[in-house]
Amino acid sequence: MSDTIFVTGASGQLGGRIVDHLLARGVAPGRIIAGSRDPAKLSALAARGVATRKADFDDEASLTAAFAGAETVLIISTDALDGAGTRLRQHQTAIKAAVAAGAKRLAYTSLPDPANSKVSFAPDHLQTEQAIIATGLPYLIFRDNWYQENLLMALPNAFKTGQWYTSAAGGKTSYVARDDIAAAIAAVLANPPAADAIYTLTGSESFTNEQIAEMASATIGKPLTVVNVTDEQLAGGMKAAGLPDAIIPTLVSFDAAARAGNLGAITGDVEKLSGRKSKPLAEFIKDNAAALAG
Repeated sequence: MSDTIFVTGASGQLGGRIVDHLLARGVAPGRIIAGSRDPAKLSALAARGVATRKADFDDEASLTAAFAGAETVLIISTDALDGAGTRLRQHQTAIKAAVAAGAKRLAYTSLPDPANSKVSFAPDHLQTEQAIIATGLPYLIFRDNWYQENLLMALPNAFKTGQWYTSAAGGKTSYVARDDIAAAIAAVLANPPAADAIYTLTGSESFTNEQIAEMASATIGKPLTVVNVTDEQLAGGMKAAGLPDAIIPTLVSFDAAARAGNLGAITGDVEKLSGRKSKPLAEFIKDNAAALAG
């Protein structure tokens, strides 16, 4: 394949890694366009010969101009979680712009089983997928499961008190390293299949929070007890801790999704696509022990 690949959000942690893996796979820099709301953050990629452009999801005209000449456009989902529909609107804008610019294929980063997921923003992903399919263009959809790196937000605070409050109630999550997801996505973009495809990118193991706490405690050497509560109690504790009201329902929905089994599937897609073994959660915990300890 010799098509030009546009990666949105290339200054972000996932987008940047995808570009790195494309280059590592031998994709010529001239075939890659990296987009960001702030192109100045892409200077390192520009120095490697990658074209860089401003890609503002809130400006359809400029986004259409940015996508010009790109045959495959990877739309990395935005982080606008304001509860006002901004994220879906941004995605729809990007889809319209890509079509207007003459893209030949659309790719998108979603989440597992968006039609049934308890995650509060799953409808944004489902409607984005539907909008992509409705264009009639060939598509690649990557349903990314929870990053191992997400534990860097949960465990440090839990270790400070020795208690991890959760309403997951024994539900499992197959955490996957962000870099493993990037490697899998890059592999597909570098040599896309002839047919449309939907991949679910998960870890190779699935764990309950109790199992994760036991693993982390043994590695870090600090006690950590899981305290099972209801969604309402979890929300109340977050509010008492000073978390913004707007984000609390979203955070609680993550535990609800684990409890419902939305995050526990193991597909093997990461290994199959990337051609390498995915990073075990135990290894991630060992590598990040100091940060996780709080």
